[in-house]
Amino acid sequence: MNVPDDHDIPLLESKLQQAGAAGELSAPALENLQAWLAGPEYAAYREELVEHIESQQWQLLDDLFWTVIPFGTGGRRGRMYPIGCNAINDRTIGESAAGLAAYVSQQAEQGSSLSCAIGYDTRHRSRHFAELCAGVMVAQGFTVYFLDDYRSTPELSFLVRDRNCDCGIMVTASHNPPSDNAVKVYWSSGGQVLPPHDQGIIDCVGEVSQIEQADFATAVEAGEVVICTAETDKAYLEALESESFPGPRQLGILYSPLHGVGASAVLPLLAQQGFDQVQLYPGHAQPDGDFPNVPDHVANPENAAVFDEPIEYARQQGLEIVLATDPDCDRMGCAAPLTLDTSGPWQVFNGNQLSALLADFVLDQHRQSGNLSADHYVVTTLVTTGMVRRIAESYGVQTRDQLMVGFKWICGAIDQYGPEKFLYGTEESHGFLTGTHVRDKDGPNACLVISQLAAAARVAGQSLVEKLDSLYWQHGFHDERLWTIRMEGSGGMTRMQALMERVRNNPPAELGGIEVVALRDYLQQSRLVPGGESEPLEGPRGNLLVLELAGPITEVAMRPSGTEPKIKFYGFGYVPPEQLADLELTRQQVSGQMDGVETGMRSIAEA
Repeated sequence: MNVPDDHDIPLLESKLQQAGAAGELSAPALENLQAWLAGPEYAAYREELVEHIESQQWQLLDDLFWTVIPFGTGGRRGRMYPIGCNAINDRTIGESAAGLAAYVSQQAEQGSSLSCAIGYDTRHRSRHFAELCAGVMVAQGFTVYFLDDYRSTPELSFLVRDRNCDCGIMVTASHNPPSDNAVKVYWSSGGQVLPPHDQGIIDCVGEVSQIEQADFATAVEAGEVVICTAETDKAYLEALESESFPGPRQLGILYSPLHGVGASAVLPLLAQQGFDQVQLYPGHAQPDGDFPNVPDHVANPENAAVFDEPIEYARQQGLEIVLATDPDCDRMGCAAPLTLDTSGPWQVFNGNQLSALLADFVLDQHRQSGNLSADHYVVTTLVTTGMVRRIAESYGVQTRDQLMVGFKWICGAIDQYGPEKFLYGTEESHGFLTGTHVRDKDGPNACLVISQLAAAARVAGQSLVEKLDSLYWQHGFHDERLWTIRMEGSGGMTRMQALMERVRNNPPAELGGIEVVALRDYLQQSRLVPGGESEPLEGPRGNLLVLELAGPITEVAMRPSGTEPKIKFYGFGYVPPEQLADLELTRQQVSGQMDGVETGMRSIAEA
């Protein structure tokens, strides 16, 4: 497309230069804006861009153009906006698909047929972006296997493996706010892209100029886009059922998809497995990208507030457990009464508590079936509760836990160490997997397993909360806390980097009155004792800092999020079982000390 004749491009460039000179545009934003203004590949977006320049929306333009939206923990994710290289729009989505197609084609044998699986969730424009990606892949010679309705991320991972696809694309921003969308990119393994392929795709994305795109409807008619929703649903559910455990099924369950895709898999799975007392929470049942009935419109099971209204509904209905999955149904959250009395107080579990509960149940089920050996293993990350390791040790199985944050690393470990002996993978952000049918966290799988655990505990006369307490008595009390500080825009990224460097170069001597005894720096791969020498640190490399404390708060970790503009802090407390006399008193004491540590870290972050 040619540059429109009715725009004075030199004049517009001059306005950009003036804004840059006045400090209203950063140097990277200025460079990217100039490229979008003059480059023929961006002609379709020029009218919108000119309007923003003429109205002098400099701060907005700086946020939209200060960087090229990167591939983070879960792919390319960000705020939707019609223009901008740091936003999700037709251009950045099209670039992502075209770059993926180019890289996969480079890796394939010459002349081989190529295929890509594509799915999407209930977010605004997800269907549009999915069709756009399909058209781009078809234009590059790929056959596309397309899930023609709202479906989960784990089902997309399953489809990649089921159809032996070369890659996959899931259009979803997972648990992010309604303003966001994203593409999660999958490799032929069914897992999210790992090094070196991630950098290879990024390089190819950067080389994209003009984007070729086939018409979606025409491609469907030609058989270049294969609609495979019904058969994939069936095969995926069969795979989930094959990973099921035996046991009781009497349990009153309330399920919320949080306005997302989850009901398409969770409800039929539970029904087929014999759970016949399942209700869909009506307040969250409607697919809706605005997530209208969720507190603050953030459909994330990590946020305990999303359970408030479902818990009250469950109380009224006499149901015994509340389950929720995020919009793309790869994360699972859970709430249960403190006792078997459903009319009493309830507890919302955090991701680490669920990680421990499921670990014990899965390993116990394998032990009862005679399928447990010293060669079997579970997988966690560096910021997941150490309780999983202690549980695994009690069953005599291995733990692979020296992994950076992100379930892609867990799934990479499955392929590295072999799926034959894999039992369970988990991360603190409500990600769980008990089978090898996919290579991603699996919300429907987790809903089934936690329901099986709750039903078994009920028969034993325990609520899930009481079951967790019994694990504390056995393995020691573990207290974990996650808190975040949002840092929006280009200024926010600068603040995050500055904070990480400040702690890296000058770690605090204490937090909340508890001595900091060492700093583990996974980016520099060193361990520093305050006032002492640094020593090499084994483990993965990434931008993660871990402060070791004298206890009972044992560690505080910090890292910039790979999916949102915020920095995440993880606090870990531990009291060994031999030091437990009063569990409730211990809980209160550790929580109070964690409060002090959090206050100390927030003060450092806000300085």
